[in-house]
Amino acid sequence: MRAGLNQIDLLIIAVYLAGITLFGLRFRKRQRTMRDYFLAGRDIPWWAIALSIVAAETSTLTIISIPGLAYDSNFTFLQVVMGYLIGRVIISFILLPQYFRGDLFTAYQLIERRFGPHLRTVTAAIFLLTRAAAEGVRVYAVSIVVSIALGTGEITSIAIITLLTLVYTFEGGLSAVIWTDVVQTVIYVAGTLVGVFTILHLIPGGWSSAHAIASGLDKFRVFDTALAAGWPFLNFSAPYTLWAGLIGGAFLTTASHGTDQLIVQRLLAARNQRQSVAALLSSGITIFFQFALFLFVGVLLFAYYRLPSSTFGRADRIFPTFIVSHMPHGISGVLIAAILAAAMSNLSAALNSLSSSTMMDFYFRFQSDIPDSQRLRLARIATFVWALVLFGLAVLALHRAGRVVEIGLQIASVAYGVLLGVFLLGVLTRRANQNGAIAGMILGLLVELYLWGYSHIAFTWWVAIGACVTFAVGCTTSLFWGAHEN
Repeated sequence: MRAGLNQIDLLIIAVYLAGITLFGLRFRKRQRTMRDYFLAGRDIPWWAIALSIVAAETSTLTIISIPGLAYDSNFTFLQVVMGYLIGRVIISFILLPQYFRGDLFTAYQLIERRFGPHLRTVTAAIFLLTRAAAEGVRVYAVSIVVSIALGTGEITSIAIITLLTLVYTFEGGLSAVIWTDVVQTVIYVAGTLVGVFTILHLIPGGWSSAHAIASGLDKFRVFDTALAAGWPFLNFSAPYTLWAGLIGGAFLTTASHGTDQLIVQRLLAARNQRQSVAALLSSGITIFFQFALFLFVGVLLFAYYRLPSSTFGRADRIFPTFIVSHMPHGISGVLIAAILAAAMSNLSAALNSLSSSTMMDFYFRFQSDIPDSQRLRLARIATFVWALVLFGLAVLALHRAGRVVEIGLQIASVAYGVLLGVFLLGVLTRRANQNGAIAGMILGLLVELYLWGYSHIAFTWWVAIGACVTFAVGCTTSLFWGAHEN
């Protein structure tokens, strides 16, 4: 065991941070209109959007918490990822055709077109609140890595990453976000692969020894088909069963990739619907192999340490601690830079999507006579304000315990069920009206809050339950309350 990073590691990290910031700034001159700033001129190739989607859903939470999850358990999280693939197929057939009818900037303009302006305001507000809360947890996760690696305080660590990400997002808009995502995806995947081979080299006996240890403890188990003893036979309290993964994961991804502006904004930046579908489906295949890679890292770390995760304080600290304490110098720097790459790509996406929804779904709706040059300035100001908000929320998240990846998913799931229910009401039914949809949202949100605070039902089921409640109540209420609205 060695004493942290050395000057070579710190130099690699510094070069990465400076390089990616300067690279993002290259896109400043291309930003002339709202279409450029928020949709990258709708001229991004499908493969770049696919990698950007992967980067957007691969935060620091993923890189440090998924290995910790496998360290404590096994590969059963992949069942949820299988559900992610199903969700992408559903979006391609149901939601994407609707988004490419017209010239939309945000997901919530679709809601206004179907139900009216009031519901658009409500759904956009829910997105802003829950995305900001979930992103605050993700930004906090960055501080775990940076504080371990650099020895800085957690608040200082949050400030460093937030400031550097803000610089290029503020100037370059969605073009900077997507193309820096492409670079950062390559960096963190390559860095993780380097980490895998390094861990294998450090384990006495190499792969054969690691395989024997992990297999003996069922660490490579992927499927959990256990059913509950009583009706309805599904085990709703276990988060990572086959049924929770396929059903819950499908609902979660249909909501996160079909109703959340963070991802929808990227899909709208494609040149046409066909390229958008190609980007979405190929990102799902990439995500599956990526999650398998991160889980594999966790199993290898268990084979190396063979200690309870409580030895490290929390499972999320195991991988960063290993990087700083045991990786050869130079490789440590590459891996820390890789983790920061995931953090910055996710944060930049959040800043741009929060800014786009704030301006397009709220401000510009009531101030429609503002010229494009001034709109661009106001959009950048909104990006700056959201950076301050996320910094504050990340500081608040310092006091929340538990695996950060699951906390982030729980926060998002509370709102996703309601949002998905409303979107499905809009595209699958003609009878539903705005009054019924609002009633469905209210009851759906109450159910989600109950699931979060008082039930033992696993978070992987929350989106499915919330969406079904919202849809059923919305349909039923629309029959008795208000005339049909288009």
